[in-house]
Amino acid sequence: MATLREIRRRIVGVKSTAKITQAMKMVAAAKLRRAQDSIGAARPYARALEGLLKNLLQSASLESARSPLLVGRKQDEKQRVLLLVITSDRGLAGAFNSGLLKFAEGRIRDYYQEHKDSDRLTIIPVGRRATDYFTKRGYKLPGKYPGIFTKLQFDTAREITAFVTDLYNRGEVDHVDIIFNEFRSVVSQRPIAERLMPVLDPSGFVEGGGEPERDYIYEPDPISILDVLVPRHLETMVWRALLESNAAEQGARMTAMDSATRNARDLVNALQLSFNKARQAAITKEILEIVGGAEALAKG
Repeated sequence: MATLREIRRRIVGVKSTAKITQAMKMVAAAKLRRAQDSIGAARPYARALEGLLKNLLQSASLESARSPLLVGRKQDEKQRVLLLVITSDRGLAGAFNSGLLKFAEGRIRDYYQEHKDSDRLTIIPVGRRATDYFTKRGYKLPGKYPGIFTKLQFDTAREITAFVTDLYNRGEVDHVDIIFNEFRSVVSQRPIAERLMPVLDPSGFVEGGGEPERDYIYEPDPISILDVLVPRHLETMVWRALLESNAAEQGARMTAMDSATRNARDLVNALQLSFNKARQAAITKEILEIVGGAEALAKG
């Protein structure tokens, strides 16, 4: 059985830990509020941009604009795949990173195992956790982006998009997926995968373009607008994924730190009970020793 000094030392240590986790929860809550505001501003813009892009691509006059960036180059067994995997830079966020990495490994196993076996799978990790994870497992990494969430900026999304687009345009990859945690609520984050490039699924491209949902008049012309819109659309997708992952991380950390604080308080109560029992036992032992000594003196 632990001594009173050991139990008292553990109580002090657990109380200190509870103060730290409580402070981390408050910091995560403040960061989450700002991240939610950023997502609230980014989501409508991303949806509007995607709708405009779809309307442009439905036009029959855009047949000459079927670049590889839009509809892809090949859909055969020799296709080269790149996965953009976004995690956080730090831990202490529950299963936020482990769940995302497990989801990424499952997607590789289910869809891209042959690409991995034939060395046609590459990964660009974003965040320190993803960088460490895939580096240790020997994946081919043409680029790495650790430590970006300390000061998250749109220029970072632009830089990542430019690098991936350059790989795609040079023919080093034929298909790009982006994997990240989608923020749903403070207590709910969902790993998802979205196609980044090509922008359109070749199987879903209708010959002749079909009828647009609305009849727009574009100036100067649809193709010129498309040349500007597609890169901006890709940058917006990457930026939204970074914002979603950042908000999901803060929500997961807030939940994890709240749980840790409550567990620490429960542990303090349990330790306090053990301390009281041990002190009572020590007092009882001392009383018995005193009584025994007094009886011995009386008999003597």
